[in-house]
Amino acid sequence: MKFYVIGDVTVDHLYHLDQLPTPGSETAPSRATMEPGGAGGTISVTLARLGHSVILAARVGDDPFAEYALGRVRDSGVSEAAIQRDPDHLTSTITVMQTPDGLRAMISDGAANRQLDPAKLKKKDVETSDALIISAYSLTEGPQREYSLKAIDAAKNAKKPVPVFIDLGTGAVNKAGTKLEQDVIGADYLMLNQHELLALTGTGSISTALAQLGAGGARRVIVKVGKMGSIVWTPDETELVDAVPPEGNVVDSTGAGDTFTAAFAHAALSGLPLARAARAANAAGALAATRFGAQSREITPGDLETVMTKK
Repeated sequence: MKFYVIGDVTVDHLYHLDQLPTPGSETAPSRATMEPGGAGGTISVTLARLGHSVILAARVGDDPFAEYALGRVRDSGVSEAAIQRDPDHLTSTITVMQTPDGLRAMISDGAANRQLDPAKLKKKDVETSDALIISAYSLTEGPQREYSLKAIDAAKNAKKPVPVFIDLGTGAVNKAGTKLEQDVIGADYLMLNQHELLALTGTGSISTALAQLGAGGARRVIVKVGKMGSIVWTPDETELVDAVPPEGNVVDSTGAGDTFTAAFAHAALSGLPLARAARAANAAGALAATRFGAQSREITPGDLETVMTKK
């Protein structure tokens, strides 16, 4: 299958701490690493490793970090035909501070990614894809937002409409708030975690939030609920899909949600029912968290075969 992905590519600076620093304090990490990341990059790499043809639309600076950010994108065979170079803005970086009990703080700079030039979108590449996947960070501001909306329009108005997957992120929802709902409600598949669901809808419970999205016209909503697994919702059914414990210890959750999104799209477009697709995604996200870095743990078809075939 062919996927068109719009989202950030970044260099992630990861710091594992006993506790998050307080103002004025100095804290030494138990581990510090630098890894390629970003939702767009991680989704693209995961799909390519699962055997798909992928075009990634992102923008990087004219700096040394650009090649590092694109390292695994290139190695996995993702097409760079829609990668743009920016002479005026730096490649995006994210600093992630994480504690053993799951607390996390981030410093994120959209930088070159937010300048993705909509004039360079080739609509035919979207129209001939089997799916369009957009990270909601791409819908928050700047030319990247215009690029994303233009791509959604191309997908929906193609001779054969292209399914649209939109994956939210905490930073995107925190920045755009409830106004983001109008941009994402029309997606064929809307994917988000529990915090993002409540913040997007301005509600206090999952059931109320899903009812609100349904009233607004949502078709399919997949909610990531951490150790509980995920919830799949349609106007006709709601189902909790249990988590799939990975082989190995969970050491870093960075990128697990993006890996979940890619695996879900892979399984859903392979023809699986939503709940089975979500189970495969649960497994993929958990496996991704057993290595340091968003793209370090390669997810293969073999990893997902058992959970995809199990009824």
